[in-house]
This record gives sequence, structure tokens and C-alpha cells, in this order.
Amino acid sequence: MHDEQLLGRITCDSGIMLGKPVIRGTRLSVEHILNLLAHGSPASEILAEYDGLAQEDILACLLFASQALSTTFFMPLEPKSA
Repeated sequence: MHDEQLLGRITCDSGIMLGKPVIRGTRLSVEHILNLLAHGSPASEILAEYDGLAQEDILACLLFASQALSTTFFMPLEPKSA
């Protein structure tokens, strides 16, 4: 699946979840799916938990996060003095 097709699975609507990016047709935020993955939930478990969710939706969340970070600039923090 091409990037555009995957990203088409993610939508932002100010009337849904305060405008956070969500998986189209759901109230599952990209943030929530990423948090589940970050805390060790396997994709298969997430798919089993949420009816109608597809593997491509999880991949879309990862791609969305990757692209969001690609345009973000980070400033190093100064180390704390002892």
C-alpha cells in the first residue's frame, strides 16, 4: 500500500476527539494506538480488541507519526549542572 493510501486512513475533524488525528470512521486516536504499541501490545492483540480495525490502520498510525516527526525540529536541552 502506498503512503497516500495509508495516510488516507487517518483523519482530523474538530468534532471528533477535539481534532486529534484518528483512524477514519472511528474514535481511535493515532496517539492511543501508538501508546498501546509503545507499551508492548502486539498488533494482533490490538486488532483483536477493536472490531473493524485493520493491520493497515496500525501501519497508517506509524506512518503518520513518522511523517509528523520528520518535519519537527528538536533543540537539545542543556545538561543540568551538578
